[in-house]
Amino acid sequence: MSPVIASIPSNHVYVRHLSAPDGDRSVTRLPDPKPRADVPDAQWWPPRMLEPGWVSSHADEFDLMHVHFGFDAVSPAELAELAAELRRHDRPLVLTVHDLRNPHHVEATLHDAQLGVLVTAADAVLTLTPGAAAEIRERWRREAVVVPHPHVVEQERAALPRQPHDGFVIGVHVKSLRAGMDPLPVIDEIVAALEALPAARLRVDAHTDVMTPGYDRHAVDVESHLRGLEAAGLVELHVHDYFTDDELWDYLQSLDVSVLPYRFGTHSGWLEACHDLGTVVAAPDCGYYADQRPCLTYAVPGAGREGPRPPTLADVLRTAYEERPQWQADPDERQRERIEIARVHEQVYANVLAAVPNRGAACTS
Repeated sequence: MSPVIASIPSNHVYVRHLSAPDGDRSVTRLPDPKPRADVPDAQWWPPRMLEPGWVSSHADEFDLMHVHFGFDAVSPAELAELAAELRRHDRPLVLTVHDLRNPHHVEATLHDAQLGVLVTAADAVLTLTPGAAAEIRERWRREAVVVPHPHVVEQERAALPRQPHDGFVIGVHVKSLRAGMDPLPVIDEIVAALEALPAARLRVDAHTDVMTPGYDRHAVDVESHLRGLEAAGLVELHVHDYFTDDELWDYLQSLDVSVLPYRFGTHSGWLEACHDLGTVVAAPDCGYYADQRPCLTYAVPGAGREGPRPPTLADVLRTAYEERPQWQADPDERQRERIEIARVHEQVYANVLAAVPNRGAACTS
């Protein structure tokens, strides 16, 4: 019988692609419980499975819990109680560390404490890159299983040829301004570099909520700065709501380089989508992006770090402009990788479940 996983979350592209692409049901993941009434139906967060008492009420429905993300607003004390509740019901905890620094938190303190509880309590820890595993080992003395991020773009779409376009297009997507983003210094550095890159142009995208007065996320400084650059003819500014998946894939393939404007972070699903679609990524020298997939690494503007620094963003863009690296995943290889990712997860689950004495399987297995 296949183990039943209380996955947090379940309906997320990363988690969906942890299963083999052929529809094999060696693992069953519970659907995300419907959020509370004031949350849109399509949204899985905040996860109901993390609420006090959920484990006790549903322990006979799953074999183990696998936490990926969604615990941003859960206190360390509540996470410790979650771990204790799982232990009382002989339900193991598996943790995948996606973020060693939460991109939504201005300060690292809360996330550090949350990770400290989860990493310590977990029966198995996974992460996406060797660099992240080394940091986990250094900080918590835990050995994390390294499993690469699965593809993001579906095979049929990733296999379509890139459409040619004029010039050399550099893209920065401001999105909805998470705490880990600092786009204006990055954009200004690109603007300054454009003169040395004939026929190159900068496309800046921003969500409506960032650029529109009256919205909760309206950023006056970002709006005024980008409008000024647009008026001066220095950027192509596109303001819009969230892209659909197809719109996002078309956007990414319209770029020669996608610049990640992050001041801190760890891993990136955006990088994976670019790798699927053949768009070069320029990533900052924070986190473990360079461990994740081929990309160009630039020094975060204004960040004073010790030791040797990578090239400036201007140097990285010149490299991309002159060398035109071709870094696109082979869709068939991505499918083979996904099969191996599914196999590794099945083995991790089998190992932790085998260590539970007198374990009874979930009734839905």
